[in-house]
Amino acid sequence: MKAVVLHEYGGPEKLKFEDNVPEPQVSGNTVLIATTAASVNPIDWKVRSGAMQKMFPVSFPAILGRDVSGVVRAVGANVKNFKPGDRVLALSNSTYAELVAVEDSKVTHLPGGVDLADAAAIPLIAVTGDQLVRVATHVQKGQVVLVTGALGSVGRAAVHTARKIGAQVIAGVRCKEEEEARSLGVSGVLAIDDDEAIEKFRSVDAVADTVGGAVAGKLVPKVKPGGTFGYTAVLPENAAAQNPAVNINRVMAQPDASKVREFADDLRDGKFVVPIGRRMPLRDAAEAHVLGEKGGIGKIVLLA
Repeated sequence: MKAVVLHEYGGPEKLKFEDNVPEPQVSGNTVLIATTAASVNPIDWKVRSGAMQKMFPVSFPAILGRDVSGVVRAVGANVKNFKPGDRVLALSNSTYAELVAVEDSKVTHLPGGVDLADAAAIPLIAVTGDQLVRVATHVQKGQVVLVTGALGSVGRAAVHTARKIGAQVIAGVRCKEEEEARSLGVSGVLAIDDDEAIEKFRSVDAVADTVGGAVAGKLVPKVKPGGTFGYTAVLPENAAAQNPAVNINRVMAQPDASKVREFADDLRDGKFVVPIGRRMPLRDAAEAHVLGEKGGIGKIVLLA
């Protein structure tokens, strides 16, 4: 089969499009998906570069990718809920390939009315944003939560979940993005690149952070005592010391097929939007990584 293969850590040029890659095998509870599309996520280039090798070590040769949408090609003997021809969506591994084998518990049917290729943008951002809010940040109905990077893909998912819970959401974005952020249906906006605005910002019950770094460090003191700071990226080493009365939790997203389906339903119904910045051939994965690392273009979908 054709796939994008990584033989060693390094820059985007280390991603090689190859056409004689062994096909994954089907067994037991496995669903074999003929890929329509995968998508590019920040974790992909972090793994590719070697920056995440302590947390996510790679055995070479490796195929990157977490999201896949496509059509079921075959199923294992124990699979009951899927059959060849079904349109499906999954959070898995090794998805930069024409064929992807996925445990059936991680697969969901794609609802009608959702574009099969664009659906590939959903799985990882959906579970990450949802679990950031529900699991790491413990947001409750009626609370006030600040979501940083609210216009990013994970940020949008976090805003969506927090609003469904019934929280009052404040979008943390750059100054130039404030007007666009209001379109998310939030209760307020904070310019997180404006130190004066952060200094004046009132305390909130929780922060769901997708930005990390110095910005996150400045916002830890803005959480009320007993509140929670949930995050996806990296915090400054002294972050916890700035507000010892706050619970700080990092999210490590876990597959949840039912949640992926929920977001797909909301996408179909116009309740959730994830902007697609580029649709590119799978063979151009290296170029997609270059564009993704530059940022600011929305999700990149790779068409198999």
